[in-house]
Amino acid sequence: MTKLAAGAILAVAFAAVSKASTGNSNLTVPPGAVYINPLTYNVLGASYTEWRNSSSVGFNPTNTAPPFIQIFDPSFLKITGPSAKIRQIASNPGFAFAHEAPIYVEELNALFFSSNGGGTLGYSGWYNNSAVSMLNMTEVDMALASSTGNVNIQVETVNLPDTVQMVNGGTGPYKGDLLFATSGRALLPPSIVLLNPTPPYNATVLLDNFLGRQFNSLNDVKILPGTDVLYFTDPSYGYLNGFRPQAMLPSQVYRFDPSTGQVRTVADQFVNPNGIAFTPDGTTAFITDSGMAGGFLGTNQTYPATIYQYDVDPSTQSLKNRRVFAYADSGIPDGIQLDAKGNVYSGCGEGIHVWNAQGTLIGKFYINSTSPEIIFTKSGLVILAEETVYLANIEAEGMDLTYNVNH
Repeated sequence: MTKLAAGAILAVAFAAVSKASTGNSNLTVPPGAVYINPLTYNVLGASYTEWRNSSSVGFNPTNTAPPFIQIFDPSFLKITGPSAKIRQIASNPGFAFAHEAPIYVEELNALFFSSNGGGTLGYSGWYNNSAVSMLNMTEVDMALASSTGNVNIQVETVNLPDTVQMVNGGTGPYKGDLLFATSGRALLPPSIVLLNPTPPYNATVLLDNFLGRQFNSLNDVKILPGTDVLYFTDPSYGYLNGFRPQAMLPSQVYRFDPSTGQVRTVADQFVNPNGIAFTPDGTTAFITDSGMAGGFLGTNQTYPATIYQYDVDPSTQSLKNRRVFAYADSGIPDGIQLDAKGNVYSGCGEGIHVWNAQGTLIGKFYINSTSPEIIFTKSGLVILAEETVYLANIEAEGMDLTYNVNH
């Protein structure tokens, strides 16, 4: 059978499956999107050897040129819409300026994010801080409207106070401020920090210790929906990436109530807990364990690249009933976000993976490079991919991550 004939048969099969699954005879597949029918690829045989490097290469059996959208289930089209496309909106080759801590401030139509702390092309370490940048999304919208291809909008570097060292996680706005989790640097402590989103970018440190003991290197933070309570993860990546002393606490997840100052451990038994997120109703938590990525210890593919799911106890707000939600086939699940419908998005080895609420992989935004984090904006889904920032103009909307005084 020729490739052309096989492609035609696959296209017909996809159309049939899509219509049968959605009942919509007018369903339109986004241009450039590729359907990966699991039934077609369940058996690959001994001649398929990409699996030897699958932890970093990713599954692209159609050899489609990135960036593109992979569809593993027709339900993913409800997320993308009929005309979704991935386009570059900012780039700085040689500098991992777009790593994590994305916070979208709707009032400013601005996106804040951090560079890689201690990692490859981050240019930060024991003696150097990472950078926080701001991207004007209004400028992005105007540039995209006047072009059919990629654009490159200049980002603005935020002048950080000395109390803000190695920003890695972010959410909010929280009472009008950016809420950051910092990993600390050298003997400077990791912390939970509020940063004003406008100059002079005043900072307020909310927490920098666990009853006198410095944390290891805080990674991510989220607000429990419906409350002003914060949850954050504390892996040992500061030590593993050479900018913090050896870890002195287990790799754990903490709950912090800024109104009372109380901080307590709510989950453990991780190799390295990383991203954290909640369902919109606040009843379920998701935590990624990126233990497979061991910094100077190297990669161990038998260690977790796993998203765990927990119930949030309605009376104590503890995390309970841990179970596996999903395992990433490429790289490690890093930052994690949910949309308003409860679908789960995580930055992985070759792009952004999307699972439905049952833990089934339904699609990917395939970038072909590590994409640690994503965030929803009015313009669409922004993908942070270290040296490049992408935008996918999808129809899905993100959940509300803000907390206001009158929330």
